[in-house]
Amino acid sequence: MTGHYDWKETRDHAMREADLFLQLPDVLRAALAAPGYAEHLRGVDPATITGRAALAKLPVLRKSDLPARHKAAPPFGGFVGKPPGDFARLYTSPGPIFEAEPRHADPWRGVRALFAAGFRPGDVVLNTFSYHLTPGGFIFDTAARALGCAVIPAGPGNTEAQFELIEAYRPTGYCGTPDFLKILIDAAIATGRDVSSLTRALVSGAAFPASLQKEIKSHGIEAYQAFGTADLGLVAYETSAHDGMVVNEDVILEIVKPGTGEPVAEGEVGEIVVTTLDAEHPWVRLAIGDLTAVLPGNSPCGRTNLRIKGWMGRADQTTKVKGMFVRPEQIAEVAKRHPELGRLRLIVSRDNEQDVMTLRCECASPDAALREAVTSTLRSLTKLGGSVELVTPGALPNDGKVIADER
Repeated sequence: MTGHYDWKETRDHAMREADLFLQLPDVLRAALAAPGYAEHLRGVDPATITGRAALAKLPVLRKSDLPARHKAAPPFGGFVGKPPGDFARLYTSPGPIFEAEPRHADPWRGVRALFAAGFRPGDVVLNTFSYHLTPGGFIFDTAARALGCAVIPAGPGNTEAQFELIEAYRPTGYCGTPDFLKILIDAAIATGRDVSSLTRALVSGAAFPASLQKEIKSHGIEAYQAFGTADLGLVAYETSAHDGMVVNEDVILEIVKPGTGEPVAEGEVGEIVVTTLDAEHPWVRLAIGDLTAVLPGNSPCGRTNLRIKGWMGRADQTTKVKGMFVRPEQIAEVAKRHPELGRLRLIVSRDNEQDVMTLRCECASPDAALREAVTSTLRSLTKLGGSVELVTPGALPNDGKVIADER
């Protein structure tokens, strides 16, 4: 499969960056019309946010904080500047978090992911994501229809009805979780039903290990992964290169140190923070709690946007030690106060039926005085005692983990 959705996908990096940050000030002005953002971004002049360094100085908005904010100021916590009636559809996700769908075409930015997976105008698509209350089904439904596909709004479950639809309409494309695709294939084999029309799939919402990828492909289905959230829509997607995920156009993706808004060094694992360029419903530095890292270079498929490794775990590593919460941002503050340190990892374990903390710190020039100073800082910030180990640079794994609970 060759080709790209449009010229934007292959433009050079400098042109893309210039375009993104040319649009951003107007998006920030739209965001500031909402009272929640007006408070959250108090004192920010949109005209000055014209590059990544300036953007990185803005506070992050944590997705984990949205349920409490939505409850305090329903339905959107003050972060949407328009009434619910101005949107096309209204949803809820666990939390609860309330989401609104703008009225324009492809509001969740899914067209590029479908195109990269081989979907084309005129295709019939079996969409098995849920259409009930949450936006999952409509994220892929609106994208497929914007691409010019016909959609079977099947939702999950009820395999007998699914088989009737597949045999009648002969869809070539599947959207849904990889798990349900396997269920369909296994049930079809067991009952002698024909699902051979399915030749491509865009999957999301669950792990897609290599073993399952191989099994799905053995049945003649080329499957691609997409990464997104119910708030943002599709953030990144797999292409024909099957080499990481390409970041979607019209979003600004940052990778930051967990618990902070500070960008990580190139290639380091960190938390995903996303800014969207949809003035109808902007998101400004939404920290979604998922970990990833940027891959070097362009994708072999020819697309030139950033590539990420995909989902690499959760950034929220908060844990309780002796009944007190210890958070990644506290460990980040230790690093800030001692710039001679590299990566840090707090290991929480048990010894003699008691919680024990050990902070391992990469350091090029370790000495006893530094170890004592870091120990004092750790106690000051966490109000808990813990030991400190200074290790050589590179001794800690590059996996984004700041707190490792080994109890």
